[in-house]
Formats: sequence, structure tokens, C-alpha cells
Amino acid sequence: MVLTRQGLRFMGRMWPCTIGKAGIRADKREGDGATPVGVHRIVGLLYRPDRMARPTDWALPIRPGDLWSDDPNHEDYNLMVRAPYPYSHETLRRADPLYDLVLLTDWNWPRAEKGRGSAIFLHRWRRPGYPTEGCVAFRPDHLRRIVGLIRCETRLIVPASLT
Repeated sequence: MVLTRQGLRFMGRMWPCTIGKAGIRADKREGDGATPVGVHRIVGLLYRPDRMARPTDWALPIRPGDLWSDDPNHEDYNLMVRAPYPYSHETLRRADPLYDLVLLTDWNWPRAEKGRGSAIFLHRWRRPGYPTEGCVAFRPDHLRRIVGLIRCETRLIVPASLT
């Protein structure tokens, strides 16, 4: 998977996508809205079992109370946590469909460096051209197809400049 100006090049096809509202950055920081430059492994897949069938045998369900810690001052920074959780976090089981299907990357994981930025997900977009907070987002049907094509060696490559 290679991010380009035209979209994500993967498996001989160009997949339209959106990236962080701040573009791409080599010096990613928590809350900057940028998609980080680098080679990112795909390390997990989450899905909403109340909204879809399990998409692959390696997918894990998003349960009520599943959260993602984005508090750089807490030991659980950039890890999935459970409610109640009094520190800064993102809710994974959302009312909207944005996180119905989520590919997890190894950005700043598994041993997170404080302030370097929490999770970079591949998830559904809000609408074409609408930027993310740093993740890479796709049309829902494209995301499902991409999930089915991923192998253990699949990497997301975000070059320093998009061509």
C-alpha cells in the first residue's frame, strides 16, 4: 500500500482516500492532525459485530466500552482501554459508522513515545475529500475490499512527499 496524491496504490489499483487535515509530516505529534511519514505495519482489525459479520478470521469485535487512550501522560497511551477510563481517549464504538471497520497500524506502538501521536487507523471516510485527524480514510465498500486483500506482510507506505 503506497499513499500517493491520487489515492492509495494497492494490489494494482488506485483507491481514493483522505488523509489528515494537516497533510503528511515526518515529525508527527499528538493532536497535530497529520498523517505520519513512514512504513507502517498493519497490526490488527476491529469491527462492529452489531453492524456487520466478522470480515476475516483475525478481526476482533469492538465492544461497548472499548476506547483508545490518547493521553500522552498516561501509561496506557496509544493502547485500547476499557470504560470507565478517566483520561483522554477516543470512543471506538461510535454512534456514526466511522469506526465500524478499523485497520490498526503500528504507528508509535507497542511502546508509545509520549506525545509522538496516538493510533493511525485506516477507516471509513465521512465523505469524499473530508480530511481526518491523521488517519487514512476510504469509501466503506473500498475499505471492506481492502480488508479482504491484506496479508500479514502488508505495509502502509507514507512517503515524505506525495507524488
